[in-house]
Amino acid sequence: MAIDERNIEVIDDIMVRILREKTPQQRLAIAFSLWTSAKKQLSNYLRAEHPSWSNSKIQKEVAKRLSHGTA
Repeated sequence: MAIDERNIEVIDDIMVRILREKTPQQRLAIAFSLWTSAKKQLSNYLRAEHPSWSNSKIQKEVAKRLSHGTA
């Protein structure tokens, strides 16, 4: 697989084949799992960095960061 340095998001050929074999429902489930994982990791990070923040404040900050500031 040739890598184009102008493209920072390169997927391995084997991974492409595997993902193409998935049903739309399976791909959506994978995406949801990745989203959930990112949300949990960010929540845990913010809790560790800002122990005085309330759960509500953490949830608002997570929403803000995951929505690129539009939440």
